[in-house]
Amino acid sequence: MRVAFVGKGGSGKTTLSALFARHLARSGAPVLAIDGDINQHLAEALAPDTEAAVAPPLAAHLTELKDFLRGTNPRIASAEAMIKTTPPGGGSRLLRLLGDDEVHARHVGRAGDVPLMVTGAFEESDLGVACYHSKLGAVELYLNHLADTSGEYVVVDMTAGADAFASGLFTRFDITFLVAEPTRKGVSVYRQYRDHAREFGIRLAVIGNKVTGEDDLLFLKEETGDDLLTHLVQSPWVRAAEQGRAQGELEPHNRHALNVLRETVDARPRDWPTLHRHAVELHLRNAQAWADRATGLNLAAQVDPDYVPGPTRRP
Repeated sequence: MRVAFVGKGGSGKTTLSALFARHLARSGAPVLAIDGDINQHLAEALAPDTEAAVAPPLAAHLTELKDFLRGTNPRIASAEAMIKTTPPGGGSRLLRLLGDDEVHARHVGRAGDVPLMVTGAFEESDLGVACYHSKLGAVELYLNHLADTSGEYVVVDMTAGADAFASGLFTRFDITFLVAEPTRKGVSVYRQYRDHAREFGIRLAVIGNKVTGEDDLLFLKEETGDDLLTHLVQSPWVRAAEQGRAQGELEPHNRHALNVLRETVDARPRDWPTLHRHAVELHLRNAQAWADRATGLNLAAQVDPDYVPGPTRRP
């Protein structure tokens, strides 16, 4: 199951992404964390006391990724003809989570207990030339071709704010957790996400963070209503971990909140037809808006009309 963590900058979404990924890994569940934030701090959050073994960024090998994923798909003649939204079809290679393939072998490192894939930082050569979505396109392609199953987890730390809606990546998840502080600024991003999520039928749940009392909780309930799933209290343990001196365990209430997140994810069945339909719709939208013109191709022809990906498909 695929989980995105979003929120205003400074809300604690990277911290929550790391806490949840570590919570899953320590239970023995197969989990992959992906750093999809321009700031690329997830490795440090996952392993604050040790140096992470970070693998080469996914976006740095985009051409190789496209060549591998297109496989023998006759609708995709080359890597150059493949854009970030290109959906899989007959002949495409599907990936198993943490499987024995060249994508995972090259791009999965480790941060503490958690396998980690990174998108890559925004580099000096990108300034004034490219936006970060060009790098996030590698994550979108990876998720488009991932045949994960229930009991497996992909946890993605996304870019701050509502910026994720500038690409099709926001439709690649089974559930999106929006981390919100109990402030007016903290819930402003929620309103943007709520409206866009409803348009596409995206499951959105709010996690209150840094809650210090009943007034904070009441504020979040008034602002987010039934979308408020659970909350975490202000955490001395997290602050100590960020300072490199954490001992013991996360506070009981906050551990309970992580259990609520997992129960919510596990109760959400995967809808492969809808997931693929969103991918196709956004691919056609991109083709018409810019990609046909940029490639000189009719990219609508890349859509295999009778194809739906899933774990029963052979790579």
